[in-house]
Amino acid sequence: MLDSYNDRWALITGASSGIGAEFAVQLAGRGMHLILAARRKDKMTELATDLNTRHGTRCHIVAVDLADPDSGRRLMEEVRRLGVQIELLVNNAGMGLIGQIETTTPEEVRKMLNLNLMTLSDLTYRVLPGMLSQGHGAIINMSSQAAFQPVAFMAAYAASKSYILHFSEALWAEARSRGVTVMALCPGVTRTEFFDLAGVPGWLEKHTSHPPGKVVKTALKTLEKRRQYVVPGWKNYLMTLFVRMTTRRTAVNESKRFFRPAKPQKPASEP
Repeated sequence: MLDSYNDRWALITGASSGIGAEFAVQLAGRGMHLILAARRKDKMTELATDLNTRHGTRCHIVAVDLADPDSGRRLMEEVRRLGVQIELLVNNAGMGLIGQIETTTPEEVRKMLNLNLMTLSDLTYRVLPGMLSQGHGAIINMSSQAAFQPVAFMAAYAASKSYILHFSEALWAEARSRGVTVMALCPGVTRTEFFDLAGVPGWLEKHTSHPPGKVVKTALKTLEKRRQYVVPGWKNYLMTLFVRMTTRRTAVNESKRFFRPAKPQKPASEP
């Protein structure tokens, strides 16, 4: 698998920071050229310049809002314009929502599901046929440890990650005998902007977490073994086994202890 990285192309969504940017760093170190897709063009430009300096990596930047239902089609049109063949697709772009029912708006949920599910599925089905026809290639779809159970206060997010896990495993079974691997990456708490953007700033400081570098290193190592999913970190993996052994009622009620948002403080009364 390592030989197939050199001088081939990877498409990474959500590449401006966090796990997506770390995928770019580690794949560039393996000799890959990159198409980076996200909203923040300045962040991707800075990353591309650094990777070109260190590794001679060719990077093409596509500034796009991947929550747009039409973004997958437009992104693949750009790939075709470049005239390159995608050897590795990393569907990393995603967002989370953590909060009480009353503070979660339908508009936020729709945007999250468009990004987490629709764009990921759209890109997978646009890229996968070409990989199958050439008999090699791989797709990494970003799921989560939360995919293994319902999670209170982030119901739609956890459900979206369950979809990604099952979707990826089913495609893995279909594509594996044809030389193509589809793998779900299911990290636990990772040191990124996720929790700040999800509406719970400071949450990361209170919990054990992994750096993005460890998550990506584990993902690429597992991909070489052509497995259908990976949960980085043995404690995280054991937790996914625990929720299978307990009752579903217990699992979802336990999740309330970990993800219950802090109650907003009442403003001080006037003297």
